[in-house]
Amino acid sequence: MPPPATLRRLAANAHRLRHDDRGRVTAFAVVMVNACLFVAGLVLDGGIALTAKVDALGQAQEAARAGAQQVDLGAYRGGVLRLDVPRANQAAHDFLTAAGHSGTVTVAGNRVTVTVTITRPTQLLGLLGVGTVTATATGTAEAERGVTRADP
Repeated sequence: MPPPATLRRLAANAHRLRHDDRGRVTAFAVVMVNACLFVAGLVLDGGIALTAKVDALGQAQEAARAGAQQVDLGAYRGGVLRLDVPRANQAAHDFLTAAGHSGTVTVAGNRVTVTVTITRPTQLLGLLGVGTVTATATGTAEAERGVTRADP
């Protein structure tokens, strides 16, 4: 058994530690700052992700429209509307290249479908290990003769 003086010292230290508030706010502050950074990162980088999605959709739709404009003029003069598939594919890829993006282009019949993936760096979530956000969107356009209906 330890001497009584040691026991009194241990009891005094235990009492002091139970009633001493020094350092307790620091742990709370560290947790709260990290939580605030996480929420701010979700808001800021969530906006970046949303912007990337809108940009990807816009680029995909524009590239699809560029491809859908490549009508086979010889067939069209003969009364048949069809796309010149190699030109439609090339026009969509050229549009994406000019915009600084890459994607996949599919031409089927008179329909051009383009899928674009955009990756953007995060601002605050990078501190938590999430360095980029990726957005993918698909746009479709179809060649038609004249105006056949109002847009919905």
